[in-house]
Amino acid sequence: MFGTMAGATSGLVGPFPPGADPEEYDKVRRRVLWTMPSGLYVIGSSAGGRRNLMTANWVTQVSFDPKLVAVSVEQEALTATLIADGGTFSLSVVDREDRAIVRKFVKPVEYDEASGTLNGFAVHEAATGAPILDQALAYVDCEMRQRLPVGDHVLFVGEVVQAGFQGDEDALPLRMEDTRMSYGG
Repeated sequence: MFGTMAGATSGLVGPFPPGADPEEYDKVRRRVLWTMPSGLYVIGSSAGGRRNLMTANWVTQVSFDPKLVAVSVEQEALTATLIADGGTFSLSVVDREDRAIVRKFVKPVEYDEASGTLNGFAVHEAATGAPILDQALAYVDCEMRQRLPVGDHVLFVGEVVQAGFQGDEDALPLRMEDTRMSYGG
């Protein structure tokens, strides 16, 4: 069951167990949710000549047949608009050794068409037109099949239309716990 805002200024979301201090319970709940393992990826999106890359950790495969991947994006994010308008998205799987990359894509990016870079990182277009990091270990390119509002996010489900390795297949992909970043909970 999903709760509602416990107060406009507090920012805490219920429900809360009877007698629990909402602030203390929220801290515990966040710490527990942060223990759930997740990778860090870069979502590529494009529509109407605009391109963006965004760091994301709420990503998972959700079906074998067809091959479907789901990404959860904040409703107000540029990426949500571009995926909704363009109907496609890509995922770049980042090498654990390249952890600094994900910090470059936490805000909308600068596209330099002449050099083919987003925030200074070389990209190429996937089959769908969504950008993929040149230095990604691997990528998937997806056409959107479903869109579902979920709280303050939108869950986009895309069918994998192309996938491949661009680096060492044995390299370890980046995970949230490899960084000092925290998102979720």
